[in-house]
Amino acid sequence: MGGSKHIVLVHGACLGGWSWFKVATRLRAAGYRVDAPDLAASGVDPRPLREVPTFRDYTAPLLDLLAALPAGDRVVLVGHSLGGLSVALAAELFPDKVAAAVFLCAFMPDCAARPSHVLEKFVEGKWLDWMDTEMKPQDAEGKLPTSMMFGPRILREKFYQLCSPEDITLASSLMRVSSMFVEDLAAQQPFTAGGYGSVRRVYVVCSEDYGIVEGFQSWMVENNPVEEVREIAADHLVMLSRPDELARCLADIADKYA
Repeated sequence: MGGSKHIVLVHGACLGGWSWFKVATRLRAAGYRVDAPDLAASGVDPRPLREVPTFRDYTAPLLDLLAALPAGDRVVLVGHSLGGLSVALAAELFPDKVAAAVFLCAFMPDCAARPSHVLEKFVEGKWLDWMDTEMKPQDAEGKLPTSMMFGPRILREKFYQLCSPEDITLASSLMRVSSMFVEDLAAQQPFTAGGYGSVRRVYVVCSEDYGIVEGFQSWMVENNPVEEVREIAADHLVMLSRPDELARCLADIADKYA
């Protein structure tokens, strides 16, 4: 049973805390304390993307959650997809409050390059056919981050191919315009060895992910080795398609590190 172990689930771009509903339910039933916050301009957060100019602004709800933890409390942070960068930022700022950072088929930065590096490598390497994804500037001056919205084809073929039709319908109706914040992340200094670099990290590979494919997930692990690597045979939306397996995996990680 989870006891007092606290797991914080961090969603990816265009999603929200709702994407964890199956996994959060299972973990809570097993006795874990679970939070799945909506990041800024995501889920039911009322702000539009144009009011979230930086990645730190976007991640602020997670940072506020950690800042409010009582002294001595430590959490297991789980980042999915772009949520991996939010988890890294949180670990950089609050390393003493993070028992472990878990990257679930997620972008995982290192401490050598700027935080944008993994995103730039992903785009430059043409690891994904973006299909009907819509990316466009938010303002004529280019001061705001480029917006991003996934279309129905890429969702169906690259992200949700193992999900039920009901889950695809639900997810499609709850998607919101987001951003990868590459411009802002490229202007930031690398994370530090004493902050993010001091936190224990676990990578969970999803071997049937057509969004962030296994080859790129493996490259990130080779580039920035972790405590351990686990694997689930799942698509990118593993929390919807394989919730039982993922909940067991995260519970086991929490028991080991928290």
